[in-house]
Amino acid sequence: MSSPGGVTATPIAATHAEIDAVAYDANGLAPAVIQEQGTGTVLMVGWMNRDALARTLSTGRTWFWSRSRQEYWCKGETSGGRQWVREAYYDCDMDVLLFVVDQEGSGACHTGERSCFFRAFGSGVTPGPV
Repeated sequence: MSSPGGVTATPIAATHAEIDAVAYDANGLAPAVIQEQGTGTVLMVGWMNRDALARTLSTGRTWFWSRSRQEYWCKGETSGGRQWVREAYYDCDMDVLLFVVDQEGSGACHTGERSCFFRAFGSGVTPGPV
């Protein structure tokens, strides 16, 4: 699979045992940190269940479970801000996932910002969801 810009998906070979060993929470979810390759910028955090993790690893695109809509979504299918997985990790407790990606389009945030982490504490910006 490749993008209109010629970026190619890189599936990650993972075993069922690795995927099953993830310590999902009571809702069957694990937080997934998405980091930009090259810059190291944390772009976003999403939630993955076992199937979303398996889809992400097998397709080389980031898939998440929407807690509000109760459905799967592939990042960038509607916005064009696709994420192409380059590396995949789990932490020492196996309860947090990390994906290093090539970010396509203007960015990862639904606001149009490159990263969802564009507001700093103490910056004077009005707090609250955007």
